[in-house]
Amino acid sequence: MNVTIIGTGYVGLVSGACFADFGHTVTCVDKDAAKVERLNAGEVPIYEPELDRLLEANRAVGRISFTTDPADAVGKADVVFLAVGTPSRRGGGHADLTYVYEATREVAALVKGYTVICTKSTVPVGTGDEVEAIVRQVAPDADVDVASNPEFLREGAAIGDFKRPDRVIVGAETERAIGVMRELYRPLFLNETPIIFTSRRTAELTKYAANAFLATKITFINEMADLCERVGANVQDVARGMGLDKRIGAKFLNAGPGYGGSCFPKDTLALAATANDYNSPVTIVDSVVEANARRKERMAQIVIEAAGGSVKDKTVAILGLTFKPLTDDMREAPSLTVVPMLQKAGAIVKGYDPEGMDEAAKQLDMHYASGTYEAIKGADVTVILTEWNEFRALDLLRVKAMMRGDVLVDLRNIYSADAAARAGLAYRSIGRTDAPAGVPAPHVSDAGRIDGQSLRKN
Repeated sequence: MNVTIIGTGYVGLVSGACFADFGHTVTCVDKDAAKVERLNAGEVPIYEPELDRLLEANRAVGRISFTTDPADAVGKADVVFLAVGTPSRRGGGHADLTYVYEATREVAALVKGYTVICTKSTVPVGTGDEVEAIVRQVAPDADVDVASNPEFLREGAAIGDFKRPDRVIVGAETERAIGVMRELYRPLFLNETPIIFTSRRTAELTKYAANAFLATKITFINEMADLCERVGANVQDVARGMGLDKRIGAKFLNAGPGYGGSCFPKDTLALAATANDYNSPVTIVDSVVEANARRKERMAQIVIEAAGGSVKDKTVAILGLTFKPLTDDMREAPSLTVVPMLQKAGAIVKGYDPEGMDEAAKQLDMHYASGTYEAIKGADVTVILTEWNEFRALDLLRVKAMMRGDVLVDLRNIYSADAAARAGLAYRSIGRTDAPAGVPAPHVSDAGRIDGQSLRKN
C-alpha cells in the first residue's frame, strides 16, 4: 500500500519507519526543508533506539522517502496519516489543533481517488468530525473517509511497541475504511495482535483515557512513597505487593520524581479540559495533574533537605536530564523544575545526560559535564534524576572519592542504603527509611506515632 505521513516528528518517523518495514511504500512530508534534507541524507533528528537502523534499511531499498512537497505523495496515497503536533494551548489545557486542521485543508485539496485520512496525532474527542467537515468544505466531491488510529508508543521502546503492540485501536465509520486499515495492519493480524475497530470518537477517547490512567498509577505510587517515609514502610515492597495482583499490574508503579514527556502532561490536561467542556469533570485526573506538579517541586526540596537544609554555594551534580532514559526528550522533564529551584536556592548545578544535553542546553542555563564522573567531580551533592543504565552501576567508592561532599540523593531508588554506607556516602532515596542493615527503622507505636511525630493529620 502507499502510505503518506504528514509530519516527521517522533510519531511520524517511528510510524513511517515501521510501516515501511511492514512492506508498504511510505512518503513522509514535512515543511522543514532542512529537516527533510537531513533525513534524506540518512541523519535522524531524534534519538530513539533502532530508529536510525530501520530508517536506513528501508531508505536503501526505496520503501521510505522524505519530501517537502505533499502533492504527489498525497495524490497516490491509500492512507494519509496526520502526525503533526498537538501542544497544549496556553491557559485551560486544551489541545491546540491548528496544525491538524492546516494539514487537513492541504491534504483535502490534493487527494485523488479513494483515500483514508487518518489522525495519528493525539486529538480530543470530536476532532475526526471536524476533520471530515473540513474535507467536505475544501473538496466536496473527494472520495474520502476519515479515521482515527491513535499511537501507544513509549519513548525508548517505540519500535518494539509498534511492531509488537499490546493492541491496535482503529476508529472508523465505514466498512470501506475498516477494510483499508485492516489491510494496512495485516502483518500484525498474522501475529494475532488484538486489533479493535470502534467509532472515531471512541478511539479518540481511548487514547486519552489510557494515558490518564497510566499517569494516575505513577502519581499514586509517588504519593504512597511519601506516606511510606512517614510511617516507616518501603515503597518498593508496597509496589511489588500491589503489582503482583493481576488486576493492578506492576508497570508504572516505580516511585520517582513525577511524570513528564510529550504525552502524559499535555494529555491529562486536554482530557480534563474536554471533560469540563462536556460538563463531566474528571476530578481524579485534575488531582493527578496538581499532584504531579507538586511532586517535581518536592524533589528539589528533598535535595535541599539532604544537603543539610541549604544548598547555597554548594555544587550539585545532576545525573540524568531527560524525562526518562533512552530518549533525548526534555519536554516536561523533572529537571526543568528541579534545576531552577536548586539554582534559586543558591546551588551551583552541574549536569550530565547520555543523550539529552543538546536539548537540555536550550532550556537550562547550567554547567554541563562531558561524562558521569566528570559531573560528580567536586560536587557536594550528587542527584540521580533519570535512571539511565550507566547510572545503575556506579562505583560508589569512586563517587565518594571524587566528590567534595558525601551526599547521594537517589530519586530513582537504584541503590541501597547499605551500599551507600559502605562507600561512606550519606544516602537519601524516596519512599524508604534508608536505614543500613543493623540500624533499626523508625518505630511506629500502636498510637500511630513515629519518632515522636503523630502520623494523623490534625
